[in-house]
Amino acid sequence: MEENSILAALQSPAQLRGLEGEQLRQLAGEIRRTLIKTVSENGGHLSSNLGVVELTLALHLCFDSPE
Repeated sequence: MEENSILAALQSPAQLRGLEGEQLRQLAGEIRRTLIKTVSENGGHLSSNLGVVELTLALHLCFDSPE
């Protein structure tokens, strides 16, 4: 993980509400890099996972996740 990794610092989806726009974009990039690294090491399908990164973040933000 990167030195200033937002992903590594998160403990709960509720913490997403404290992030600003640029931080959410950085987080989405970190999630994509993690997905690419994991799939390249273990195999599997990549494109569908990459396609839902922002969607998943938005769902956590719009709905009172993890409630």
